[in-house]
Amino acid sequence: MKPVIEIDEIAHIVHEVNRLFCEALGDYSQPKWENVPNWQVKSTKSGISAIMANPSLTPEENHKNWLRDKERDGWKYGVEKDVEKKEHPCMVEYEKLPEEQKVKDKLFTSTVKALLCFGSAYVG
Repeated sequence: MKPVIEIDEIAHIVHEVNRLFCEALGDYSQPKWENVPNWQVKSTKSGISAIMANPSLTPEENHKNWLRDKERDGWKYGVEKDVEKKEHPCMVEYEKLPEEQKVKDKLFTSTVKALLCFGSAYVG
């Protein structure tokens, strides 16, 4: 059985939700989906795949998976996000994230789950 909504579509939607949330906070650093670099597409799809494999995954668990993937790719903690240096301020345990970053994780997880539920409602 094939889901009605494809992972590429889910990735596009959850990225745009994240981007708009960031803009609401005054952060205009996120590019539109069409301009997202491959490493970021891969990261987004990895998070979606984890939820598809385990629909009960929590935002905390998804952040732990994201952190593990980033560490494997050579990223480390940095005060500001720096793609060239592979530094990111969210390279900390979930409990140490600023509240707005926890909200981003919750938005990601709940949006993916909602889209998967929507898609599965139409699968024959």
